[in-house]
Amino acid sequence: MRNESQSLVSIDGTHGEGGGALIRTALIMSALTQQATRINEVRGGTRYPGLDAEDVTLIRALANICSAETDGVEIGSNTVSFLPTCRPKGFNGAIPSARSSSKRGANSLIVLSSLLPVLARSGVYSSLTAEGETYGTNALSYDYFANVTLTAMKQIGLYAFPELVLPGFGRESNGVVELDVEPSSFTGIEWSERGALKSVNAIVTTSSLPSAVGERIASHLTHLAQNAGMKMHVGHVDMEAPARGVFVTAWARYERGMGGGTAMGSTSLRAETVAQTAFQELFTWMSGNSTTDPFLADQILLPLVLAETSSTFTVSRLTQRFLSIVWVVKQFTPIHITVRGAENAQGTVTIQRG
Repeated sequence: MRNESQSLVSIDGTHGEGGGALIRTALIMSALTQQATRINEVRGGTRYPGLDAEDVTLIRALANICSAETDGVEIGSNTVSFLPTCRPKGFNGAIPSARSSSKRGANSLIVLSSLLPVLARSGVYSSLTAEGETYGTNALSYDYFANVTLTAMKQIGLYAFPELVLPGFGRESNGVVELDVEPSSFTGIEWSERGALKSVNAIVTTSSLPSAVGERIASHLTHLAQNAGMKMHVGHVDMEAPARGVFVTAWARYERGMGGGTAMGSTSLRAETVAQTAFQELFTWMSGNSTTDPFLADQILLPLVLAETSSTFTVSRLTQRFLSIVWVVKQFTPIHITVRGAENAQGTVTIQRG
């Protein structure tokens, strides 16, 4: 039962970007701080308001981890309540996956990435499996998660080890990812400057396509890198899956910081165009001097909020999504998060312990 002295944090789901990142942050902060939360006008800033399959999947997993009492947990719900009754205790097994009437499921990597700080702070080992999209347009992909997100997390002190069992291209797919998470203690980072370039890499992941498609993309990536005066190590992985697909992930790692670029292939795009899209996103980030790209900044913020020491990092673009995440964090804790820079411009983020 809910402790009557437990505070309730009310969140306006239309604030800022008013999308999924706001909801996920509120739920994770609720679990970590043991404060109940109610989110009104869920995804109110988007064209598709209400809980979607991704939200429901995450809430079900968190409810299991925190023995939470919930209300309104169904696809399309405009209001949801989450009341944790115990501290996070880890998770072992398969995460129950929700799907909408149109068969759209969750992005499995977004769900796993969201759970990372909660599981890492549980004090026990977790071994879980998530089903759904592993490669999609404008969404977290497996190769970025494995090579960028988790590499950055290790520098914060969070250790997790993924395995792609079955690739899934698009929201209607049934990809499978396994993830082991160690109990971890987080430390802050000082990423005000990049330092020296350590490596530039790319992975082309294909399924049910002629090998020539992946080879053309890999060759073009190598050509683009050479023209830009950089050495890029390019790999091609072909995996069996129920549906065909192709996805490109390129990333660069510096002494202090990293960023990447991605692209999803389709029947209407030439192989070289897919390669060019991913490379250009990476090259644009590398041409600046920020230590994170906008997507990595989103993912490292919560672990850094929980870190034992202060942190500083720079981001190539302060998105409305990132600023919304910062706003939600401050509804749950008085931690000092200073963001310098205008929306959609480069910014510096400082997180200070009290």
